[in-house]
Amino acid sequence: MSELLFKNMELTRGFFLKSIAGLNEEIVDVQPEGFNNTIKWHIGHVLTSAEQFMFGYPKKTTSIPANYMELFATGTKPSDWQGEVPSVSELTAQLKDQLMRMKEIPAERFSEKLPTPFLGQETFGEISNFSLFHESIHLGQIQAMKRVIEAAKTK
Repeated sequence: MSELLFKNMELTRGFFLKSIAGLNEEIVDVQPEGFNNTIKWHIGHVLTSAEQFMFGYPKKTTSIPANYMELFATGTKPSDWQGEVPSVSELTAQLKDQLMRMKEIPAERFSEKLPTPFLGQETFGEISNFSLFHESIHLGQIQAMKRVIEAAKTK
């Protein structure tokens, strides 16, 4: 199972990184009508959520700043942001680093039971798979937002 999961991690994160690689900085902070957040929020949310699922952030890992919870956790929004907000290039570098750390997780860990099931997921492998599913949802949001923003700019 872990080999398939690692392959899926690389595939999913690869598509995610490719999708955000050429983003114009002018559009990442635009919140188009009908959307709850911005492209930058989605990028940070994917990073923060994966860190929670895979590494127990914020209590068990210091690989990303603690203030990312206030910026990118579920229920947050850019209009409430205070202080320093990372750039897309910073978030991208952290996403790449995170993938490298995910690939170093020992294979036997994926069969470990979670202390408390989360959304029906009972093992670390299941929650890891859910994390990839979650990332794909946000990739779709980013792609849709980019198209809406770019279409509005041409009118």
